[in-house]
Amino acid sequence: MSAEKPNFAFPDRFLWGCATAAYQIEGSPLADGAGPSIWQRFTHTPGMTANGDTGDVACDHYRRWHGDIALMKQLGLNAYRFSVSWSRVFPEGRGRVNPKGLDFYSRLVDGLLEAGIEPTATLFHWDLPAALDDRGGWLNPDIADWFGDYAATMYRALDGRVKMWSTLNEPWVVTDGGYLHGALAPGHRNRFEAPIASHHLMRSHGRAVQAYRAEGRHRIGLVVNIEPKYPASDSAEDLAATQRADAYMNRQYLDPAFFGTYPDELREIFGEAWPEWPDEDMALIRQPIDFVGLNWYTRNVTRHDDRAWPLKAGPVRQKSATYTETGWEVFPQGLTDTLVWIKERYGNPPIYITENGSAFFDPPVAENGVIHDPLRVDYLRKHLKAAHAALAAGVDLRGYFAWSLLDNLEWSLGYSKRFGIIHVDFETQTRTLKDSAKLYAKIIASNGRELG
Repeated sequence: MSAEKPNFAFPDRFLWGCATAAYQIEGSPLADGAGPSIWQRFTHTPGMTANGDTGDVACDHYRRWHGDIALMKQLGLNAYRFSVSWSRVFPEGRGRVNPKGLDFYSRLVDGLLEAGIEPTATLFHWDLPAALDDRGGWLNPDIADWFGDYAATMYRALDGRVKMWSTLNEPWVVTDGGYLHGALAPGHRNRFEAPIASHHLMRSHGRAVQAYRAEGRHRIGLVVNIEPKYPASDSAEDLAATQRADAYMNRQYLDPAFFGTYPDELREIFGEAWPEWPDEDMALIRQPIDFVGLNWYTRNVTRHDDRAWPLKAGPVRQKSATYTETGWEVFPQGLTDTLVWIKERYGNPPIYITENGSAFFDPPVAENGVIHDPLRVDYLRKHLKAAHAALAAGVDLRGYFAWSLLDNLEWSLGYSKRFGIIHVDFETQTRTLKDSAKLYAKIIASNGRELG
């Protein structure tokens, strides 16, 4: 007698989507009156990206969005997460609005709605207008008001057609990569700058939520990347290192958003570089949000390491594990653990998995119109099962967005890493559904039952 087949059905009205970011896919970054962003500058600075790759063409989505929406419809997506390029709408970052830039997103949203796909918009996915960086960028306290004005402009233009908004995407990456370690735009490496940039990002988030309560009528949230930290041993040193790593990456943004406080460990990590912030700032940051967007890729097994600056915490590679092309361990249980952790720590807020995906090797050109990607297929299946396990544990999970719809510019890694479930031949711009896309279409059509 065979065992009963597991039921992996997801809730009714569950959002099945894919996610992208403007600079990674759009191309034409200066078209139709747009201003440059810090990523336009960064990728055009010699030595900053793999192979000198830039977003000048990327996936040419700025001109091919009609066809890309048709592919979304073919997959059966009922939602699509995209980001707005701030400098397309405000070429100088503030003041003058560029009507052609705003119109691009208006037409994209209308096209999605016509295809039966719910548009979900992210206001900031790393591409800060260069003109604002010239004024200090995230180090300038005035940026919260600049961001609030930009956000209000977008709400007035699109709210109603767009019913789900995110303020920031992964503020941790912006500050860790852009202000502490220098690997990402704007390329700074300064222990004193990183906490300031983080704080002004969160103040800007708060201001954008305030603006939404004045202008909008639907839902707004914050998107964070969480990487659960597991201690390498039970030693006091490893346990303390794990706590520091967790505070720095995972609690630094959600704690102030929900509790109005920063984790105490940040003072230990940054030492004299950690400022004390006024109560009114923390009240601004702690605006009630309607959901948490979770970007989840991997876990970290953590040990004490005096050489790892500034955390004194380093990763331990797992000998028997599968690792992606970006060096990330495949560990689906970590997704379940993270979702349950958010539920328990922050009062079970609505959660959308706003990014989840993997980079594995794919050939640059599809042969006979086929791309077999068995490791990505396995990753997708296992992580959706992990998401379903969190639902069974009582997590208020409302949607899943695969990262990414298309192979694209993987920031400083250029086009060397492919995350898409749709393959892009960057020479011809030919799109090819990978096996992972075909599986995802079946999962969507069955509302998860195909996972069984």
